[in-house]
Amino acid sequence: MNTATILIAGFGGQGALFAGKFLAYSGLIEEKQLSWLPSYGPEMRGGTANCAVTLSDEPVGSPIVTEPNVLIAMNRPSFDKFEPAVVPDGYLFADSTLIDAESQRKDIKAFYVPATKMAADMGLTGLSNMILIGKMVKETGAVSLSDAEEAFKKFVPAKKAALIEKNIEALKAGFEY
Repeated sequence: MNTATILIAGFGGQGALFAGKFLAYSGLIEEKQLSWLPSYGPEMRGGTANCAVTLSDEPVGSPIVTEPNVLIAMNRPSFDKFEPAVVPDGYLFADSTLIDAESQRKDIKAFYVPATKMAADMGLTGLSNMILIGKMVKETGAVSLSDAEEAFKKFVPAKKAALIEKNIEALKAGFEY
C-alpha cells in the first residue's frame, strides 16, 4: 500500500488514539512520511474518539482524513458514521463483538473481527484495539508486523514496559485471525 489513509474510530477508553499513535511510530521506524491527528469529545471515557493516520512513501499534504482507504470501527456509532466515507477498494475492519451490522457495500473489503471477545478470552481486556490493528497490518501491509512489534519497544514508556508483551500478543492474535 503506497499511501494508507487510516481512520480509527470508537468511544473514549477503547484505545483509538493509542492505536493511531502506535501506527505513526510504526511508520517512523519504516521511515515513512506520516501524520497523526487525534480527535475526541469532551468526556474522558465514553465520549467519541477517533484518530486519522496517514502513512505514505510521499510527503503528506494534510493530516485530515475525510475519505479513508482504511477504516477501523470499534463501535456501532463509528461504523454508522464513517463506513460510507471509505473509498472504493478500501478496507473496513469492524469489531464484530460490538457492531451488530455488516457493510452492504460491494466495493470495499470488509473484515469482521470479534476483537473485544478475543481480548477478553485471552486475558487481554482492553487490547481489542491492537487485535484490530494486527488484522489491518496483515490485510493491508501498511506497516510490517516486525516493525510494528519494534514500535512497542520504542513507544511504550519505561514505567509501562510490562505491557509490551501483552500488546504484542494482541497484535499477533489479530494478525493470525
